[in-house]
Amino acid sequence: MSQIITGEAVVLELRPASFAARALGLVIDVVVHVVLLVLIMIGLSAAGADLDDAAARALGLAAVVFCLVVVPVGVETLSRGRSLGKLATGLRVVREDGGAIRFRHAVIRGLTGFLEIYLTFGGLALAVALFNDKSRRLGDLLAGTYAVRSRVPADAAVRVFVPPYLQSWAAAADIGRIPDATARRAAQFIRQAGRMAPLSRTGMAQAIAEELSAHVAPAPPAGTGPDDYLAAVVAERRNREYTRLTQSRRRNTETGQRLQRLPFAE
Repeated sequence: MSQIITGEAVVLELRPASFAARALGLVIDVVVHVVLLVLIMIGLSAAGADLDDAAARALGLAAVVFCLVVVPVGVETLSRGRSLGKLATGLRVVREDGGAIRFRHAVIRGLTGFLEIYLTFGGLALAVALFNDKSRRLGDLLAGTYAVRSRVPADAAVRVFVPPYLQSWAAAADIGRIPDATARRAAQFIRQAGRMAPLSRTGMAQAIAEELSAHVAPAPPAGTGPDDYLAAVVAERRNREYTRLTQSRRRNTETGQRLQRLPFAE
């Protein structure tokens, strides 16, 4: 997982493509481009029987540039980092900051790709991709891009509820002073707890519970485990925020309706 912090302080979690996925996508793209080139060459041969050698060579060179450079650049630009091979393997090319690539990125990748993929039969691209952690080929290094997995299985939603024996305590507890960062860590722990080793889960739950306890009063009933404590605090905080948001929207709606009924002088 690759984490990127945007200018708005939003954390993006992107999964770089594996070497095998990139290699498979590259093979598919190369096959498509070569087949397109062969078809165009066959068409030129059938339609240009009366052309001299210079014109035939010029058209052949134009066909090569069109199929191996123009088409890849155009497809990646219009699809914002995708191609047939990347669609088949569930990949997408993005900038180093996680944003969609632009025309200049596609041009750099396309021109460099002609050298490292076709002139060296893919040897240079594979050699460079093997020696960096994101499987970036030379064109990616020059353009400031890399490929990420765009088809990532969504995590199952974790439903959090206040344990029954803590409902009366949670309803009366003062949890309004919990910092947002601490609340996010508690919520993230609850989402990931099922995938953690038991020992690590217990230790992290205890640490986050102690951090929360400095902002929550009164203390929970004796014998409350850290997992139940975190669930109670996170669920109650969510319920209160939802209630507050609902009431705010209702008040705004009622205020708007009253304003509409007021007579205004023209």
